[in-house]
Amino acid sequence: MADHTPAPVAVDRLVDFVAGAFSAQGVPAADATKVAELMVAADVYGYSTHGVFRLRQYLARLRDGGCNPVAVITIAHETVATAVIDGDNGLGHLAMSAARDLAMEKARTAGIGWVGVRRGNHAGPLALYVRPQAEAGLIGMAAAVGSANHVPPFGGTDLLLGTNPIAISAPSADADPFVMDMATTVAAMGKIKTLIQQGQPMPEGWMVGRDGAPLTDPNKKSEGFLLPIGGAKGFGLSVAIGLLAGVLNDAAFGSDVVDFTADTTSQTNTGQFVMALDPVAFGISDFGDRAKHVFDEMRASPPLPGHDPVRLPGEGKTAAAAARRDSGLCLNPALQRDLVALAAEYGLDTPFY
Repeated sequence: MADHTPAPVAVDRLVDFVAGAFSAQGVPAADATKVAELMVAADVYGYSTHGVFRLRQYLARLRDGGCNPVAVITIAHETVATAVIDGDNGLGHLAMSAARDLAMEKARTAGIGWVGVRRGNHAGPLALYVRPQAEAGLIGMAAAVGSANHVPPFGGTDLLLGTNPIAISAPSADADPFVMDMATTVAAMGKIKTLIQQGQPMPEGWMVGRDGAPLTDPNKKSEGFLLPIGGAKGFGLSVAIGLLAGVLNDAAFGSDVVDFTADTTSQTNTGQFVMALDPVAFGISDFGDRAKHVFDEMRASPPLPGHDPVRLPGEGKTAAAAARRDSGLCLNPALQRDLVALAAEYGLDTPFY
């Protein structure tokens, strides 16, 4: 049988393609490249549901006026340790990368930096905005109000919550920093959209219909609800994130949230925050060594029968990312077809040889 595995695409070639697509929608070259690099980095680190897969959605919002192609990122409020960034309704990666950098700068001088974002947009996986902290010896945290409401309050039926993700990172003397990036729902909506693109069913337990019965057809996602992790506990965590990332930043939360896929003409006012914390401010100069000691203990724990050895969040991503940068990215066939279609729509050369 013939091998139908897609050929890898070079990382720099994919970055150029994504940047070209944004430029075709009026995004300045420097901004287009910055966002393209972050989107491709998401795929490089294995967050494929929040990387180049999202290009069509971003282009649609730029095309239809829902996203500002020439955004000017500004600081709306600032103290020694805190700030709020106004994303000017631009591509979300621009505001979030600015928030990350400013939070790290403040952490170096004040011990902590907490930077909120208002008037932002979907910005890919939060890991992009916490991994750099850990690599620099800092602790990182980021969270966001989801870009569409797919979850009711626990016990209710009105869609008032999103997947509201949170990410936390920490340095380690290991090859990999600790990087946890998760939605507060059992599955992120991006995973369900990927299943639709690939024509695959949805596992039971991700969604339920309005009758409470399991929903396994991803094409019927609009007919049901995403389920929170841990029932009422996940609901409470999602609300807490909404308060910190939305209400605290004068950003959308609850019924004010705009579905950024279904509505490509309205501003979303997406709320997010990024935090950086310097362990040295707590008198700890060897945090990474201490973390590695604890992680080694956890990995040494004998696995339960039928289970793989214990792994920590983020483990193996450094080596996997390096391999992808060297050998190229193997995008799934459905995504490749979509990128080829986008190339035709926007008059671009495809990134595939």
